[in-house]
Amino acid sequence: MKRRDFLKTGSMAGLGAGLTILNFPVFGKNAPSNKLVLGVMGVNSRGNWLAQCAAKLPGAEIGYVCDVEDGAIAKGLKAIGSAQERKPTVIKDIRKLLERKDFDALFVATPDHWHAPAAIMATAAGKHVYVEKPCAHNPHEGELLLAAAKKYDRHVQMGNQRRSWPNLQQAVKEVKEEHIIGKVYYGRGWYVNDRQPIGIGKKIPVPDTLDWNLWQGPAPRRDYLDNIVHYNWHWRWNWGTSETCNNATHELDCLRWFMDVEFPTKVTSAGGRYAYPKDDWETPDTQTLNFEFEGGKAIAWEGRSCSPFNLEGSGRGFALFGENGSLYNSGGDSYKILDLKGKVIKDVKQAANPNQSVTNTVSPAGEFYDAIHINNFLESIRGNATLNSEINIGYRSTLLCLLGNISQRTGRILHTDPSNGHILNDKEAMKMWEREYEKGWEPKV
Repeated sequence: MKRRDFLKTGSMAGLGAGLTILNFPVFGKNAPSNKLVLGVMGVNSRGNWLAQCAAKLPGAEIGYVCDVEDGAIAKGLKAIGSAQERKPTVIKDIRKLLERKDFDALFVATPDHWHAPAAIMATAAGKHVYVEKPCAHNPHEGELLLAAAKKYDRHVQMGNQRRSWPNLQQAVKEVKEEHIIGKVYYGRGWYVNDRQPIGIGKKIPVPDTLDWNLWQGPAPRRDYLDNIVHYNWHWRWNWGTSETCNNATHELDCLRWFMDVEFPTKVTSAGGRYAYPKDDWETPDTQTLNFEFEGGKAIAWEGRSCSPFNLEGSGRGFALFGENGSLYNSGGDSYKILDLKGKVIKDVKQAANPNQSVTNTVSPAGEFYDAIHINNFLESIRGNATLNSEINIGYRSTLLCLLGNISQRTGRILHTDPSNGHILNDKEAMKMWEREYEKGWEPKV
């Protein structure tokens, strides 16, 4: 397969080409008819990585960096500078950036509370959007994002990149079309890590390098503490969405994809802050989620943020169980098919990609696999491809995580409408379908 074809389709046949394809000028990188100018919002960590990957793709250029912390901006500019000649323009306020007409798409890799509001604003400004998982901090704003993508007719893709991985695409075909393990009735996912305590935050003056008001954006205002920025906001409900949306999104998305299920009928959660209960960590560090679906299917997920003992031999992954056998994935673009007696009948391995870890917080699979998903987004904008994870797909998988968090926080079993995931006969739980916003920052379509 020619590299041009691989970049357009992200198909399995091009996998062996390896990372060298990322810099191959198949279209002519500066061709005006092809060139897409991109903005990246949030470049301290994941956005930094996405910007590098996108800048290396043919016909793409990072024109703008949007961040509210000087150290993150410096990191982003340095990383992008290694991938392209043009130095991006820095605009700290996303509202000001979206007034600019000279870029095509926005990558959103901010803290979770900004994901949907920024994406909604971007679509209204005529931009296509690549938004990191989770695509929403709560179900209501996720629904608003769907409405915005439709109203403004923009491509919106979530960063559940496994949907673009060649071997997993092949596995889905074998499971859903060829029925290699028969009817699938149960799926299980997991994620473990060795996260340390975050301590008790001290109220201190906001550093001169940080615009704390813009960082909080749509979230209700809180005092600045010394243990929030850059990462520990994940474990505070005002800004974060727990390990579920942080990592379970990937495995639950794969299980939904393979099992061909949409919205659940029943959701349960158990867990809590068990490992280090005397710090500011509010979300569970240990959690199990269970979902039931119509058609006699169920999904479970287990997360242990602070206990790194592997499950099924890997730190993350998923397994499917069917009438005639099972499928096992160890977190990357690989899988095994086993018969009912546990004998491996097929073993498909990921292309060699050394020095990567499936629990790496920036990229568990590496540049090649992120680039496939990003390239699918860019080629869809050009009209040469169809999104592998348009926002309707991404939202459904995010919603499972959000419903799990609502079940956890209310301490109750949720019964849900299988047509849209709305919580049935529980007004208190349904109040958590939305959140409060800082006045003047409410997302609107």
